[in-house]
This record gives sequence, structure tokens and C-alpha cells, in this order.
Amino acid sequence: MGPVLLVLGSCTSLQIGAALAVHLFALGGSTGTTFLRLGLAALVLLLVVRPRVRGWTRGQWRAAAALGLALAGMNLSFYTALSRIDLGTAVTIEFLGPLALAAATSRRARDLLWVGLALAGVGVLGVAGETHGDGLDPVGAGFALLAGAFWAGYIRAGARLGREVPGHGGLAVATAVATLVLAPVGVPGALRALQAPDGLLLALGTAVLASVVPYSLELAALRRLPQRTFGVLLSLEPVVASLAGWALLGQALTLLAALGIVLVVVASAGATWSAGSAARERARTPRPRTRDPQDGPEDGPGTAGPGPGTGADAPCPTGQPAPPGG
Repeated sequence: MGPVLLVLGSCTSLQIGAALAVHLFALGGSTGTTFLRLGLAALVLLLVVRPRVRGWTRGQWRAAAALGLALAGMNLSFYTALSRIDLGTAVTIEFLGPLALAAATSRRARDLLWVGLALAGVGVLGVAGETHGDGLDPVGAGFALLAGAFWAGYIRAGARLGREVPGHGGLAVATAVATLVLAPVGVPGALRALQAPDGLLLALGTAVLASVVPYSLELAALRRLPQRTFGVLLSLEPVVASLAGWALLGQALTLLAALGIVLVVVASAGATWSAGSAARERARTPRPRTRDPQDGPEDGPGTAGPGPGTGADAPCPTGQPAPPGG
């Protein structure tokens, strides 16, 4: 399978998993569904990766805990949004988080234009309303925005964890931490869901399709695609989410709502492409000497500015797979 198809397959699997989660809400609510999804994903990751945590430093544990908190908040907020607004709308609004992070960490005025375009798209979505013909639910939209904020936090925490812990052991531990964080509010709903005949099957389907499969496909794609191309392809997720909502949940789109989603997709793709261009420009431009050669190298480890893949320059974690949630 070609790398482009791997990324598109990842996006499709992720959104099908989200659609399955919507069906699970009736059994366990958004909190129970989030707990089941993260718990099963953590179990699979721990069994497959088998992280070697013996000997971890406090800094490594803190980095894993920070990512776990971001994962818990992102998934719970996103699923709560899904219980109130359409899938395509929720994913589109969520993209504002990484875009805002890109603008906040950028010195380029044009990145603010991409965020403005995305805000315009979300504004169009608010005017367009949703499938049921009413206006956009403000509480659902608020939770989608909160999920986007946690996604931005995930990008920063993931970049830090990637520096602290090599391999994928850090993500496995972080997912387990997220499960433990949600246990007090998620266990009752999860138990109710598992009592239903199809509860476990829906939960397994959600965990596999929304976590394990996307992560595996994106890892394979990253080995064969430039990071910038990978990020642009991930920008299509709102479109894929809208198609999944229409095909699996009966969530039709008006032309005005479709326009709003397209504006956000263009903004996300544009910001990703712009970040890649700026990174290449920095690499080609020699820095002026500001220190005496006797003082040693100008840049020590960790002092260089953010580059592609750190999450600080791009609207999505273009140097690593998308978060196994939301």
C-alpha cells in the first residue's frame, strides 16, 4: 500500500472508530466510552510495546504523566462534544487547537492569517447549524474547543516525552496514565456498557479502529513520506469525519457547513505547508556569529528553535502519528 493511502486509511479508521463510539454512548455515556477506549488501547500498547520503565528518571515519569493528562482531557472533551454535535463539526472545531498553537509559537504574520481563515470556517459552521436544523449546540462546540486545547497540549507534551523516552514505551505508559485519571468518572459507565450484549464488541472496535490501526498505519507512512506531506494529508481529517458521520450516523451536511469545513481544511494544510517552508529556509540561512569562538559552540543541545516534528511549528504533530484519540 502506498504511503498516501496509509495516511488516508489511518484517517478513515480513526473516524469509523469515532462513529462506533457514538453508538456506545447510549450504553456507557461519553465518560464510560472514553474510559473503555483508552483502557483497551493501553492494554494493547502495553502488551505489544512492553515499556522498560525500570530505571526511569523523575523527568521521564513527569513527561509521561503530562502526556497522559493531555490524552485524558482530549479524549473526554472530544467524546462529550460528539454526544452533542455532529462528528464532522466536532473534528473541524477541534483543529483550532493545533492551529492556534502554530500561530502562538510562530514569528510569521501569515500564520495568523491561517488561524483567521480557520476561525471564519468555524463561524460559518455556527451559522449553518447541523443535521437537525437547529443552531450549533454551544456546549458541544465548547467541548470541541476544549478538546482542541488539550490537543495542543498533547503536541507539546508529546514532543517533550519523545525527547525524554526513546521508542514507543512513553506513549504506552501515557495511555495507561490517562486511563487511571479517568477511572473515577469512567468506571460506572464502562460497567454499564459491558453488561450489554454488544457492549464489549463496540468497545473493542472503537479501541482498535480509533487507536491501534491509525497509529500503526501512520508509523508506516512516516517512514516513507516527508513530514510536511504527512501533515497536509492529516489536514483532510475533517472531510473524512464528515463523510463518516454521513455514511455511518446519518449526519448530512448543508452546503454552507461544507464550506466552513473546507475553510478549516485549507487553513490547516496551508499552515502545515508554511511551517515546512520556513523550516527549510532556516536550514539554508546561516546564523550570524554572536559569540567568540573560544566560548564554544553557539547552540548546545536543546537550545535550537523548534523544527518540524516538535509540534511547535506545525498545526499537527507532523513528526509523529496523530494522537490515539479524538
